[in-house]
Amino acid sequence: MIKSMTGYGIATGDFAQAKYTVEIKSLNSKFLELSLKLPKSFSDKELLIRNECSKQIERGKVNVSLNAEYAEGDAKTASINQNLLKLYYKLLRSAADELGDTGSNLLQLALNFPDVIRYEEDTVSEEEWKQLFGIFSQAMTGFQKFREDEGKVLQQDLVLRINNILEALTRVETQDPNRIPQIRERINQVLEQFVGKENIDENRFEQELIFYIEKLDITEEKIRLRSHCDYFLQTLKSPDANGKKLGFISQEIGREINTLGSKANDAQIQQVVVGMKEELEKIKEQLLNVL
Repeated sequence: MIKSMTGYGIATGDFAQAKYTVEIKSLNSKFLELSLKLPKSFSDKELLIRNECSKQIERGKVNVSLNAEYAEGDAKTASINQNLLKLYYKLLRSAADELGDTGSNLLQLALNFPDVIRYEEDTVSEEEWKQLFGIFSQAMTGFQKFREDEGKVLQQDLVLRINNILEALTRVETQDPNRIPQIRERINQVLEQFVGKENIDENRFEQELIFYIEKLDITEEKIRLRSHCDYFLQTLKSPDANGKKLGFISQEIGREINTLGSKANDAQIQQVVVGMKEELEKIKEQLLNVL
């Protein structure tokens, strides 16, 4: 069963006087690109969250947001560094007087300078961390369920595309027996027209024809293409199916389709091959979002 790299999960919960929200979003990426946002009071838990994401998410461009909303009276308190505020204000006032600026809100500007306002960061209790991690786990469960559901949709489409290629291959196999006699007839007509029937050495003609037909033989390509398609479907159903492995198989399918088209020397078969290539391109686009 495959999974999509696109995922979304959200969970909320209350503990003491705070409401916690955990949101996980992901898009496709070749590697794990993790962006983590969490309250400063939980900064010492960042490595634990990152390790858990690495184990469960594997790949994708992922944004994880952990938010804490504290009830009034329980929020982290703030303090103002009066000496630093006065220093910044005097410097701003001096610059404003020198420039003749009387309209600036100097106090507001001074408050925005670094270290003027300090927020008290309480340490997080083990019980509070357990509550938050439980909410994180709920969000991760929803996130994985979203990926699995999207994966089912992707799998249905991939199976359809592979079956379309196999159906096209059946048409090639039906047309192939008629191909060699037609080629033989065309060559024979050309020789009769330019050389003359009485001047054709039949033995030499047969030898050259056999050599030429061997170059146009597509039996191996047909067998390998069917084998690769069957292996693709088998890999889709396996528990450890992944986008990278399916991508490698699709490359092999593409090689056989290209060789089939170049060796066929038949207009009808080449038209069928064009259809195969269209289906393969759709498969490759879908595989970009498979985990």
